[in-house]
Amino acid sequence: MKKPTHKIYRTTNWPAYNRALINCGNIAIWFDPNTQWYAQSQGKQGRSQTYSDTAIQCCLMIKSL
Repeated sequence: MKKPTHKIYRTTNWPAYNRALINCGNIAIWFDPNTQWYAQSQGKQGRSQTYSDTAIQCCLMIKSL
């Protein structure tokens, strides 16, 4: 039994293709300037956190987009 051959798609309408690429991924992100990005000292033993929980959640949300 032979494997099915894959279809090869070729772009024939380049102006429309380029316009679609420009319009497909525009995201505007606004950051609050009062957001605390670095974690505060906990006063406990061990390595302290570098970034706050808010900063980590923000980066994870951007990653999921």
